[in-house]
Amino acid sequence: MGTRPVERVLSGLDTQLPDLERLYVDLHRHPELSFRETRTAAKLAARLTGAGYEVHTGLAGTGVLGVLRNGEGPTVLLRADIDALPVEERTGLEYASTARAVNEDGKEVPVMHACGHDMHATWLSGAATRLAEARSEWSGTLLVVFQPGEESGGGARAMVADGLFERGGTPDVVLGQHVTPGPAGWVLTRPGVLMAATDALRVILHGRGGHGSRPETTVDPVVLAASVVLRLQTVVSRELAATESAVLTIGSLHAGTAHNVIPDEAALELNLRTFDPQVRARALAAIERIVRGEAQAAGAPKEPELTELASFPVTANDEEATERLTATFREHFPEGRVWDAPLVTGSEDFGELGTAAGAPSVFWLVGGLDERTVLDAMSAGRFETDVPSNHSSRFAPVLHPTLRTGVETLVAGALTWLGSPGIA
Repeated sequence: MGTRPVERVLSGLDTQLPDLERLYVDLHRHPELSFRETRTAAKLAARLTGAGYEVHTGLAGTGVLGVLRNGEGPTVLLRADIDALPVEERTGLEYASTARAVNEDGKEVPVMHACGHDMHATWLSGAATRLAEARSEWSGTLLVVFQPGEESGGGARAMVADGLFERGGTPDVVLGQHVTPGPAGWVLTRPGVLMAATDALRVILHGRGGHGSRPETTVDPVVLAASVVLRLQTVVSRELAATESAVLTIGSLHAGTAHNVIPDEAALELNLRTFDPQVRARALAAIERIVRGEAQAAGAPKEPELTELASFPVTANDEEATERLTATFREHFPEGRVWDAPLVTGSEDFGELGTAAGAPSVFWLVGGLDERTVLDAMSAGRFETDVPSNHSSRFAPVLHPTLRTGVETLVAGALTWLGSPGIA
């Protein structure tokens, strides 16, 4: 295809960047939790309407679909997620979030765009505008999807179930991207598996409560929970081969209300990350075996309860489509800007869209932090400790060149498939 159509579509980006910066700052200041992104969705839908898209709102509650039909050609879907996290921001930014909201458990929590979904939404809004203003440069149908509920793992499935493809048509390719704690301006691609699968579980351990001075009359669920937590650490270290990969984290443990009362139950929440379906199945079976075995050993009066909280598939990129996209990126960006992505233990529900459509999908990474800071930390062996990652209260992408790069990648990605009236 060459780079000329990409360059022409992007020719108005310089004048658009101040508007995109204002949008990003506004979204960052007003984050919203999963499936509650009403303000965010309304703002993004209005921008699509203004750019001439056919707009559908309310998919899966707060999802937005923009459709731009522009003659014969393939259908390309570009996706961005829009939800935030229950994290208290500590970036020190002038536009830092001070928002608070009530979560699904009825508790008031701080809210922050700690994963960069505000940047994703801004990128896609910018790319949607550029492609709408340069319709003479391409032919086909563009689907712009602002997806809710990525952090909960159900947003993509919910949008599909709510008629996403019935309203916009089934895409021929599905494209998306994520900001990472890499150098701003870098673009990272990887054919095949890119991101891990996730299984999140809540475990309720039942005991028999009583007075703290008479433990012999009780079945102490706190001691049981401690045993379960320690034993679960052996799933990765003793049940998987050194050549296999998994991460198992217990992120939440709650029991009791007073120092002298043994409670009736303890609750813990765990998170499993895997790259291989067989490893995933073995690890999940081991988790259940250990939880039930420890409860039996403790003499628990009732079987433990295991409930799925979230499930994300492996994010696996279509190899041929990834190679095609990477070639476009290497044509467009200067040398030293496009790199091979590492395996990422984070997870995404993006892959659900391509699976549901029966279409190839490609997900890539865009660096978002100060380049010198990141490279210096890497060279000093302090990247993990000194560079805030996604979900950190200190994670804050730099605005430039991050804004520009993410718009460029989405436009270049779309034009890799969308036909051009003047070019075969």
